Amino acid sequence: YDQLFSLMPTPVVALNRAIAIGEVDGPVAALTELDAIADDLPNYHLLHAARAEMLSRLGETGAASNAYRLAAELAVTDLDRKFLTSQVEALAGVVRIHPTGDL
Repeated sequence: YDQLFSLMPTPVVALNRAIAIGEVDGPVAALTELDAIADDLPNYHLLHAARAEMLSRLGETGAASNAYRLAAELAVTDLDRKFLTSQVEALAGVVRIHPTGDL
């Protein structure tokens, strides 16, 4: 991602780079990178979803839930919205029973 960012220094490439940094260097490093580009992508749900994931990895469940909620509000598709809402529920320990009886 460093090489890609040097060729295409866009906010979305920076977002993907931040996520990769989180996998290599941990969630604190990723959050530093995400915070640096937050003003460039304020309405992009994937930025907030990435922040939520990193916050969750740090055990910051309240902040992670808030970030997932914001991501869900900004999501364009119903499928994304449902997934992000399920992440909020998972952090809260909510278990939904599928109509077929499956979890």
